[in-house]
Amino acid sequence: MKGLFIVSGLGILAMLAEIFKVKKVLLPMVLLGILGAYVANFMEWNNSLNIAAFGNMIAFDKVAIAFSGVILATAFFWFIMANDYFENDTNVTDHFALVLFALTGALMLTAFKNMTTLFLGVEIMSIPLYVLAASRKKNLASNEAGFKYLIMGSFASGFLLFGIALIYGATGSFDLMEIRAKISGTAPGMMPMFFYVGVVLLLIAMCFKVSAAPFHFWAPDVYQGSPTVITALMSTVVKTAAFAAILRLFLIGFGGVSELWTVILAGVIALSLVIANFSAAMQTNVKRMLAYSSISHAAFMLMVILANVRSNATLGALLYYSLAYSIGSIAGFAVVYNVTKKGDESFEAFNGLGKRNPFLAACMTIAMLSLAGIPVTAGFFAKYFVFTNMIGTHYKWLLILAVLTSAVGVYYYFKVIIAMYFKPAATEEPVASEMSVNMVILITSAITLVLGLVPGFVVDMFAF
Repeated sequence: MKGLFIVSGLGILAMLAEIFKVKKVLLPMVLLGILGAYVANFMEWNNSLNIAAFGNMIAFDKVAIAFSGVILATAFFWFIMANDYFENDTNVTDHFALVLFALTGALMLTAFKNMTTLFLGVEIMSIPLYVLAASRKKNLASNEAGFKYLIMGSFASGFLLFGIALIYGATGSFDLMEIRAKISGTAPGMMPMFFYVGVVLLLIAMCFKVSAAPFHFWAPDVYQGSPTVITALMSTVVKTAAFAAILRLFLIGFGGVSELWTVILAGVIALSLVIANFSAAMQTNVKRMLAYSSISHAAFMLMVILANVRSNATLGALLYYSLAYSIGSIAGFAVVYNVTKKGDESFEAFNGLGKRNPFLAACMTIAMLSLAGIPVTAGFFAKYFVFTNMIGTHYKWLLILAVLTSAVGVYYYFKVIIAMYFKPAATEEPVASEMSVNMVILITSAITLVLGLVPGFVVDMFAF
């Protein structure tokens, strides 16, 4: 709870930075604030601060604190990575405030207890991102990305609100525990028909937020057109928060009608695995490839939620996957940001990077290997935990499909590695990068390897 207060306070501070003339020290203040929020978050693990007045709306239990920790750690590295993006921006304070408010919405999504808070969290997180996606005002692709994200996001919000309204009409409550009690106290299949429609509408809305197929059409264009650092933010913080929300909404609120939404979710996962991996293999733009890649990873995390119907023990698997994917993506996008600063976002931009900047090439290799799920990186054990948890379900055919499509994933991730080491560069000019960004890339790459060497450490740490 304290972490949420600190981050929202930082957002307000960022808006007032021009007035108080602290614009030049805003980044160090934000980094210290996020560190403070992380420490406060950690201190609440065994002694959570839940204010009685907010008790039926939002509460930070251990699950919420764990996901919040992943989000805050990712945000800390992201702000350092985006350092020169803010330095070269004429609207520095505005963009700081927008990112911090999006982060506030993300933290709310990890801890909501009421569907009103769910909607507020989704909108507080999404609206700043619509603006940030279009923040390169003179770039047509950025304008298109912001507009497309706004329109599609508005449709998704409509589905979300309509679903909430139908569920309220059937149960008389927005509170997740009361909805759960209402379902438990009703004979199977005897809830009003429009209640089940509401559940499906909520599932559609949340699948949009994680860009799962067939609700993914906005993602490639938005990821490609947005500034690279904003794409990194959407790919990591936003996805982690959305999965925390799906986990809480469907396992706590709608666990009693799992026979309805698990069948639909299985179809969504299958479509996401096939469409994402085969589409990614045909891309020539690296950011667009990573967009389709994120859809594939969304499918894996949805598989964990599908397995969670069987046992809550898989919470650790979802946390591990979220952490491994977020850290690996930050490392990858940081390298992409440095390599594509001149505007070339094709695979050819990485040609010869092994000679032009061996450090960036080595770290990009680690990131790509992790995203592909190659030992001994964090991504390998992330997928391993998904597979082991899915074995006990009735959806073993999804495991086979996931293994087959992962082989396709190896192909398009290795296209980047092959370009860096085996293709000649068009120029011998070295690729420059700031020391602070190099530190982020080095630390995140090291974490990716450490998580792959001691995967049980994270899972045991977040034992519930």
